[in-house]
Amino acid sequence: MTAPLGHGALAGALVLLQALTAAGWYRLNGMWPARQGIALAFVAGLTADAGLLLTDGGEAPTVLLGAAGVWCVLSLVLQLRNNSSPDERLYALTAGFAAIGLTVLAAGLLPAEADAVTVGAAAVAVAALARAVPLPGPVSVPLALAAAAAAGAAAGRLTGVDPVPAALIGLGAGVCAVLGLRVASYDWPSRFVHMTAGVALPLTLAAPAVQLLGRTLL
Repeated sequence: MTAPLGHGALAGALVLLQALTAAGWYRLNGMWPARQGIALAFVAGLTADAGLLLTDGGEAPTVLLGAAGVWCVLSLVLQLRNNSSPDERLYALTAGFAAIGLTVLAAGLLPAEADAVTVGAAAVAVAALARAVPLPGPVSVPLALAAAAAAGAAAGRLTGVDPVPAALIGLGAGVCAVLGLRVASYDWPSRFVHMTAGVALPLTLAAPAVQLLGRTLL
């Protein structure tokens, strides 16, 4: 919701999102504490943020792939020096690659259209609330997606976006939000996961949908 305030406010909110994503992903995978991995993933996200702020928006794919690649290589080098068992090293490496990928993916919100970010964030929030209603899965998921589309259309009216494109962006973000909630529910008894991965993953996974749909429809 900070997108209308400019890149500075959006970048500040994005840094918080990336911190929650990195910490939540490691806790979701049962790896806690994992300070080195969390720090690497978080710094990878910051590197992507800086690269996007310093370059043209058209170079976003190159910046994101470059940031992810560099920090994945560094993570691999550090794991090669790990004295744990091969299985533990492979598990840590897999979790590290995924965390880096997610924090870099979230950076994709920076070059997205500001109105699309606002619409997408509203849709993700409403989809998460609708998904929390205690209903059977076959009812809850369509309800969440319909609520996301409606929230997107409503947010579009506030930002001056036509209802149909806004609803489509909201629907795309809602689909990603439902997937993120599903992933975060793997460790549902943990309150820490609820407050980190449960909050961050829906919006993080929605970032590419918001960026692509925003550029296509707006």
